[in-house]
Amino acid sequence: MLNIRDTLHGWCHEGRPFALATVIGVRGSAPLPVGTALAVDADGNAVGGISGGCVEAAVYELGRQVLADRAAPARVAFGYSDSDAFAAGLTCGGEIDILVQRVEPGAQPQLAAALDAVTAGRPSAVAHVVDGPGELVGRTLHVPDEGAHEGTLGDESEDRAVVAHARALLRAGRTALIEVDGGGGEAENSDDGTCLRKLTVLVHVQASRPRMLIFGAVDFTAALSRAGSFLGYRVTVCDARPVFATPARFPHADEVVSDWPHRYLVDTEIDARTAVCVLTHDAKFDIPLLSLALTLPVGYVGAMGSRRTHEHRVGLLREAGVSQDQLARLHSPIGLDIGARTPEETAISITSEIIAHTNRATGRPLSDGVGPIHLPVLPLPGLATAP
Repeated sequence: MLNIRDTLHGWCHEGRPFALATVIGVRGSAPLPVGTALAVDADGNAVGGISGGCVEAAVYELGRQVLADRAAPARVAFGYSDSDAFAAGLTCGGEIDILVQRVEPGAQPQLAAALDAVTAGRPSAVAHVVDGPGELVGRTLHVPDEGAHEGTLGDESEDRAVVAHARALLRAGRTALIEVDGGGGEAENSDDGTCLRKLTVLVHVQASRPRMLIFGAVDFTAALSRAGSFLGYRVTVCDARPVFATPARFPHADEVVSDWPHRYLVDTEIDARTAVCVLTHDAKFDIPLLSLALTLPVGYVGAMGSRRTHEHRVGLLREAGVSQDQLARLHSPIGLDIGARTPEETAISITSEIIAHTNRATGRPLSDGVGPIHLPVLPLPGLATAP
């Protein structure tokens, strides 16, 4: 739903009821990911989308019906239809599950609070029950990255479990489905005869921006900082030479730092989404910087240079005590082979490799592959996710 957060924020503060249609399951190739939403108000105004156009009309009509009839949340599936070319279906061949519900802003003040937070740029999650006991389907919790959550599922143990999962997903910057087993309320019997209710919860995440740390105030850095900013990264440019490390040279960077790269990296904030891009190709900067970066729990480490530079750099890193496992994390020469020559083309090459690495994709042309284009998102370690 956060793809339409600005409009929903306005509707909630106006007290305007609306129907919310949310993608809660994807199988095979589908145009948009889990969590994407379309909303319709009583005047027929629509915002967002759930399929890139294939089934919007059908979902729009269902939303208007649920809104007008004050009906219970409805779950509907759409797939490819080859028997009727005009049937509502996905031409991409995948299948999606949609939950359509009526939202009364006054009945869910925690949703308005969550939308306040995300529109203000504060990291927050919205935990949205999409399957379970009927009275809970559609209910939400607001889980900020710090402080107490807002809302309840009616059971304290379930609230704690959902909040813990939501905070883990916030740290990872990922929207995902989770399953929570808990007590409270009636439940159907499980295979072993025990009584247990199970909730499927879609956690919508608005995380802090991931960081892109670019070391080296060179011409390629200006293009890469612009591309990184476009992709939503908080971009830092760092170089030990103050004459080159100036905000005027890198207007798209969020900050420009004049410091020795390895000294800056020691003290700066990083996480598993951080991309470290070393563009200096100067050993006095690269070796201490990469020796440190390859030991840190960052998401990506890449270094620019020719193949000859790479071989020389690897030798120096080995002499500095960098292990083979650590060297295996290094993307060097940096970027994908797309024939890039200009700074702008090189920036696309580098960011393409970062995207492919982050999503564990091959980087090969889609025309060379078979099967679904969009692969399932892998679960986080230790986090129960819904199928």
